[in-house]
Amino acid sequence: MKPNLGVGYIRKNCVCRELGVKDNPVNSICIDGVRLIPVELIDTAGLVPDAWRGRGLGNQFLDEIRRADALIHIVDASGSTDLEGRILKPGEHDPVEDVKFLEREITMWMAQIIKRDWQRIVRTAESRRADLISLLESRLSGLAVRRRQIIEAIRRAELSAERPATWSEGDFLMFVDTLRRISKPMLIAANKIDIPAAEENLERLRESGCLVVPCSAEAELVLRRASEKGLIKYRPGDGEFSVLKPEALTERQMRALELIRERVLRRFGTTGVQEAINAAFFNLLSMIVVYTVEDPEKLTDHSGRVLPDARLVPSGTTARELAYRIHTELGESFIYAVDCRSKVRRGEDYVLKDGDVISRRA
Repeated sequence: MKPNLGVGYIRKNCVCRELGVKDNPVNSICIDGVRLIPVELIDTAGLVPDAWRGRGLGNQFLDEIRRADALIHIVDASGSTDLEGRILKPGEHDPVEDVKFLEREITMWMAQIIKRDWQRIVRTAESRRADLISLLESRLSGLAVRRRQIIEAIRRAELSAERPATWSEGDFLMFVDTLRRISKPMLIAANKIDIPAAEENLERLRESGCLVVPCSAEAELVLRRASEKGLIKYRPGDGEFSVLKPEALTERQMRALELIRERVLRRFGTTGVQEAINAAFFNLLSMIVVYTVEDPEKLTDHSGRVLPDARLVPSGTTARELAYRIHTELGESFIYAVDCRSKVRRGEDYVLKDGDVISRRA
């Protein structure tokens, strides 16, 4: 089974309302003052125990997460599905085991990749021909693991980067597990939250150390389909909906919508689906949204479109780094940026803030 590649959307209040302008988005959508910014999502098949050894579709799944920056683990919080995917009665399976299982599979997969060259890496590092960080960075380059993440993992595991030969097997696995948590941070989407058994498991899932978002994918699907048909007014991530065409809904459909309102929206605030995507980017990856324009007075691009681009960038990104993200030539020719709110010039080392509206000058 091949993974499904798709596009999801980050939801963020747009600055258009604050600035009192009517925007013309190009790389995103703005609906009633809410920006929906597209992001790439990969939906992969589930794992079975010992997938890291090649069991089931394990290698295919693990290969797909190589380039993932963060993971959203959809867990049946009601406990009605076991590790092998068998359907059970709610409460018959412990969903916490699903979390532990996936963490171990990914850790062992990463450990296996490093182990193939570990003795050579250790000898080279101990002989001082190359440092351990650079060797690991090269070995893990295909997993989108960054140098700073390796340094942080060694620090947290309290190990010596100068003397890897002194690491025990336990030390090695502790390092890999720590690196997995840093380089592939995971969020738990606690699905089927409207089933009583799921709510009982919610706190226990939160004790796993992962960020947990209660979800009802079924409720989200019902609301989106009703919205697409013009029966209700609903935006992904809303905590409420309004019925537009009650006469077009059957009694059964109205009852289903009311159950969603009572059991999901009023109890948990949202269906959790949009919140999970947002949390993956804003909480796990510490991303911010910055708006780029060419004319700092009119807030337009060269075609006269107002606030055309809302860009997701990592927290800590500088003005010059933003220019490079747009185009290499823009970064190289960068002189200064203009903060379009204050009209103050910002140098290349200016650290961008969430919601900044920036115009670059070359």
